[in-house]
Amino acid sequence: MTPVSHRVADTRQETHDTWTLTLEPSADSLPAFAPGQFSMLYAFGVGEVPISISGDLASAGPLVHTIRAVGSVTESLCSLEPGAWVGARGPFGNSWPIEEAEGRDIVVVAGGIGLAPLRPVIYHVLANRERYGRLIVAYGGRSSGELLYLDELEHWRGRFDVDLDVAVDSAEGGWRGRVGVVTTLIPRAEFDPLNATAFVCGPEVMMRFAVGALMDAGMPVESIQLSMERSMKCAVGHCGHCQLREFFICKDGPVFRSDVIEPLMRVREL
Repeated sequence: MTPVSHRVADTRQETHDTWTLTLEPSADSLPAFAPGQFSMLYAFGVGEVPISISGDLASAGPLVHTIRAVGSVTESLCSLEPGAWVGARGPFGNSWPIEEAEGRDIVVVAGGIGLAPLRPVIYHVLANRERYGRLIVAYGGRSSGELLYLDELEHWRGRFDVDLDVAVDSAEGGWRGRVGVVTTLIPRAEFDPLNATAFVCGPEVMMRFAVGALMDAGMPVESIQLSMERSMKCAVGHCGHCQLREFFICKDGPVFRSDVIEPLMRVREL
């Protein structure tokens, strides 16, 4: 429960309102994390928020978090310069079942900043490429200016062992790629639906439609994993702020199998 001081080693602006922070802990040892877990980041004197870890778990380097400035705490975090200090607790939550998916095709479906918690999955598959089948990455954003990690997207697109497709809701600024919601990319992808695992993260409405599109492609609902990152506050299931019926998102998730959590996403006001 006690935050550990971390020094901001580097900042990178991804979009007009999103930054990636690289954090080095004051302690000698770095915390181990698994893809899909999150940290509680504390802006001194302002408050703390849950942020997914978006770095490479195979690296012994610092923690990496991609943050969108949408409130006082995240705005404070995004305004930090290298050399500043933040508090961090964690890692918390469960993880993407990436090791259980060995030998299968991997389908990554991300909307907007939802690519951040999925980036460690892509890193892991690429670092252990021989253990997996096809790697499909379907990524969507509201516009080209909202897309994250542009350099990495270009790198992944250039690999022969990655099938990357990107779409934006509305074209602007000379965009020449696909236009439409991210779920329109799923029917174009080539994978074995009966021997594939899908990892999905984004706005809840996007995830609901992504589940439908994946099932229309022939994928069993139990092969679809979703990351629910809403309303988390204490990270240990004490405050009840993130409770979704019998589940605490922070403690039981944030990763859930689709057949377990998706029906609850369709219950109004739950």
